[in-house]
Amino acid sequence: MVAKSGGSNNDNTRTKRVRVLPPSFLRLKPFNLHSHGIPLRSAVVELSLFTALNLNGTYLITLLSSFIQDKEEKIACVIGDRLTSDVVVRLRTPEGRDDWLYCHSEILVKNCKYFADRLSENWPTCQIIDSRNCVDIYCQELDFDYHVNLIRLLYIVIDGSGDDLWHGVKNALGILQVAVELGCPQIITACVNYLEAVTWEEAEEEEILRIVPRMGLQAEPILARLQPVKQSAIINIFVSAIRFATSSPSPDMNDLKSSAQEQLEYMLTEDDDTPLLTADDNIKVEIKECVNRLFARFIDSVTAFSSGTAESLSEAENIQLFQSCLTDLSWACQILSKLEIMREFVENWFDASEKIVKVLEQGSSTTEVIEIKLRAVEVTSKVLEAIGYGTVILPTAKRLQVLKVWLPFVRVTKPLIDSVTTNCENAMLLKLDGEMWQSLESTFVSIILALPSGDQAEILTEWLDNEYMQYPDLTEAFEVWCYRSKVAKRRLSLLGDEHAMTNSF
Repeated sequence: MVAKSGGSNNDNTRTKRVRVLPPSFLRLKPFNLHSHGIPLRSAVVELSLFTALNLNGTYLITLLSSFIQDKEEKIACVIGDRLTSDVVVRLRTPEGRDDWLYCHSEILVKNCKYFADRLSENWPTCQIIDSRNCVDIYCQELDFDYHVNLIRLLYIVIDGSGDDLWHGVKNALGILQVAVELGCPQIITACVNYLEAVTWEEAEEEEILRIVPRMGLQAEPILARLQPVKQSAIINIFVSAIRFATSSPSPDMNDLKSSAQEQLEYMLTEDDDTPLLTADDNIKVEIKECVNRLFARFIDSVTAFSSGTAESLSEAENIQLFQSCLTDLSWACQILSKLEIMREFVENWFDASEKIVKVLEQGSSTTEVIEIKLRAVEVTSKVLEAIGYGTVILPTAKRLQVLKVWLPFVRVTKPLIDSVTTNCENAMLLKLDGEMWQSLESTFVSIILALPSGDQAEILTEWLDNEYMQYPDLTEAFEVWCYRSKVAKRRLSLLGDEHAMTNSF
């Protein structure tokens, strides 16, 4: 009740008239005030104060209501607060785990479709006693923490400023699955934005590929980085990469160039997946032009050395230049061979072979110069392989000439490389795949056996007279030549008799 006082002119005494407060005011019990965060004693004081006040006959009920409303707006619901909770969420697992989370229906209904449906009056069991005060959620043990985290996130205003809420890709992905299952659009959007923006480990990427595609369009932005790329974009990046990979950048960019070369080769490789790029005629023309420019820079240096207009090959700057060019040419041969466009490079290498060998023979026996010779052998092995196995067809004279130039050079260089590899601390730099030496030896044998028998005899005679006959070992070629030479007359005479018999008929 509220008291109102008035004055008397006769005895200066005050009389009190008591009015009954409106029902809406009487319903504001001290307990309710306390539940809104107002201490009980403070609530009684405020109630006594306002019941005693009178301003021109107007009771300040509205002021008290405003006071309580302000208090309500400032009090935030906190998960786990039993005093203010009006619903319990029970998380249960097949293993028997049963955890109770004290929550607030207002928060759950506002942010989650599942809870909105479950706590609505339209839910089939809503009339059962306490059914709207307790909601059961069944989940697997592995997903238990994700459910807890999601319910906690329902109490947080996710406005883009809380990027640290997710604690990693794995946790965000687990929460996203639960959010999709329970229908929490705000959390779904926040999870998708987070997963779309951060980097993934390889294992995380595989997990995302396993889970996210089943979530539909709402999670599609996460997969944007994994979508197939338009062919035009692939071509553009390939062309840019091949130009950089065959350029001559500063030495501090060599690692970047090597990485570009590796990726270009990977793009063209057919493994478990089809090649990323199928080279058409335009791509092949671009590749050949880039390799030709690279080869031209190398030949310019070779010409300068062979004509005596440049400093010694042993100079550090020249060594670096030669090493870089030869390493790049060796890589370029792999690309050209993969695309079956080696012919032009083989002819260019053949034309320059004598100059190249002359310059390399001028070099000293330092480890750096020997490494250059090794890189030259690598390129030559790829060229000879294309010739020896018919990938590139050269006339007999050119095949004989390429053997006369490179066979003596390889024969002398191999022992030199072996000795340095054995005794030098930098031996790792000079190690060459043993299969390459074996392949090169087989290639020499193949080219020799494809020559006329007289040319074979000339090469084998020189081999047998040479002190470096151990490599390449031409024993197989010698054996085949001996057999062919011994049976040649008999074979040809039989062929002649058959020819004569055919003509008689």
